[in-house]
Amino acid sequence: MSHFAQVSNGIVTQVIVAEQDFIDSGVVGLPSEWIQTSYNTNGGIHYGVDGQPDGGVALRGNYAGEGYIYDIINDVFYAPQPYPSWILNNTTWQWEAPISRPVDNKRYNWNEITKTWIEVTI
Repeated sequence: MSHFAQVSNGIVTQVIVAEQDFIDSGVVGLPSEWIQTSYNTNGGIHYGVDGQPDGGVALRGNYAGEGYIYDIINDVFYAPQPYPSWILNNTTWQWEAPISRPVDNKRYNWNEITKTWIEVTI
């Protein structure tokens, strides 16, 4: 079984698990609206069952989710832009903040107004 994303006007409307023959039958709509996606692909890397990169073929940048964008020119899926200041990395097909998140094992949230990472304190 494979995962397929239904794409309408460049936006993923749903993701299902199916065989290619089922998609090709037209039972769920036009076969051309369904694009295969890989549950094991994230950030342009294919991961094995152990969660580690395994050297497999990374299919279409990222696993598609509802609301994701399908870029037909680059044949990739990526999430909607989370904040106006974030930039799409055209290698990983993931959004990146204009400054890197601190790497100190603390929790942070992005503040779009100040364009900084704010430590989460509970």
